[in-house]
Amino acid sequence: MMKLSWLSKEAEELNRRIFAHIYYAAIEESCELAKGRGAYETFHGSPASFGRLQPDLWGGVSSSELDWMTLGIKISLNGLRNSLSVALMPTASTSQILGNNECFEPFTSNLYVRHVLAGDFIIINKYLVDDLVALGLWNSDIRNQIIADNGSVQGLAGLPSEIRERYRTAWEIPMKTIINMSADRAPYVCQSQSLNLFVADPTYARISSMHVYAWKKGLKTGCYYLRTKAVAAAQKFTVEPTAQPAAAPDCLMCSA
Repeated sequence: MMKLSWLSKEAEELNRRIFAHIYYAAIEESCELAKGRGAYETFHGSPASFGRLQPDLWGGVSSSELDWMTLGIKISLNGLRNSLSVALMPTASTSQILGNNECFEPFTSNLYVRHVLAGDFIIINKYLVDDLVALGLWNSDIRNQIIADNGSVQGLAGLPSEIRERYRTAWEIPMKTIINMSADRAPYVCQSQSLNLFVADPTYARISSMHVYAWKKGLKTGCYYLRTKAVAAAQKFTVEPTAQPAAAPDCLMCSA
C-alpha cells in the first residue's frame, strides 16, 4: 500500500517501526490495567520491574520515536498486568476472512484458487490489480499470463521494474531477507513469531544454512513451517491458448 518493495531499506525501517509501536502500545495498556487490577503474580523481581523491557533484553535496540524511558518508569511504579503481550500468529484462516495475507508474510502467489466448503474462489492480489488498472495494463491476457506463471509477474512484458520488484512472491524473495526482517522485529516480540520459510526445491545444505543463520540472528523460532513446491503442477485448462502461426506443410518427399 505504501509502494515499497520487500527488498528495500524503507521496508526494513517500516517493519521495525510497526512492531515497535505494537509492543509499546500493548505494554502501555497492560501498565494501565495494572493500576486498577494489580500486577501479575511474579512481576516483582522480573526485568520489567526494574524498567528493563523487551528491547533492553535484546541489547538496547529501541525505536527513538517512542518514549521508552518514561514508560519504563511507569511500569516500575505500577507494574504490568500481563507477563507476555505480543505473539505473531499464523492467522491462516482469519486473514483470509478479512481479505488479507497471512501474518507478516509476502504473498505466496499473486493469483490462486481458495478451496472452501462453499466452493472454489479465485483470490488475486488486490493491490496488484489496482496498480495494473492505473497503468492501463489489466486485461484478460495479463490475467491468463499470471495464471500460467503460477501467480508470478516477473515474466510480464511491458511491466515497469518497480511493479515487478514490489510484487515479488515469497518464492522470489531471498530467505535471508525474510529472516533478517524477522530478527529486526524480534526485540518487540516477547513471545515468538510464526516464521515460515519458502524454498521451492529444498536440499539438506540449504535448509541447514537457513536454520543456522536464523539461530545466529537470535530468533526463538527459526522456522515454523517450511513451504515447498509440489513436484508436479496442475494443468491450467482455463488459460486460453495464444494463437500460433500456421506451420509450414510437411515435405512428403523426405518425410521431414
